[in-house]
Amino acid sequence: MSEPDSTASQRLVIKSTGGTTTPETTNQAFTVAAAALAAGVEVSVWLTGESSWFAVPGRADELVVEHAVAIRDLLSVVLEAGTLTVCTQCAVRRGIDATDLLPGVRIAGASTFVEEIMVPGTQALVY
Repeated sequence: MSEPDSTASQRLVIKSTGGTTTPETTNQAFTVAAAALAAGVEVSVWLTGESSWFAVPGRADELVVEHAVAIRDLLSVVLEAGTLTVCTQCAVRRGIDATDLLPGVRIAGASTFVEEIMVPGTQALVY
């Protein structure tokens, strides 16, 4: 295995699309985000689809994955050191507005997502 390239991405944008029906995949998105933050990478997590619910207080407790860090703890890491965004359309479809969200979560649309992923040195992942 080769050594990582020193010019590799230093910014990571992760889009989480799943919810409680895809617990491992959903938890993995947040695990990767927290690991990247711990490594000093700038991280932005986007919650779309059923993942949008995890930006609402108490909803992260509904996702349980055996032998994995609790998603509420991973969310705390992202909120402390990264950016957490709920997709505008996804929020509207679920009746979620800014007053429903955890402190520090924003709602933004596709144009903002595209702006983020087009920044040079950015790697985007979708879970």
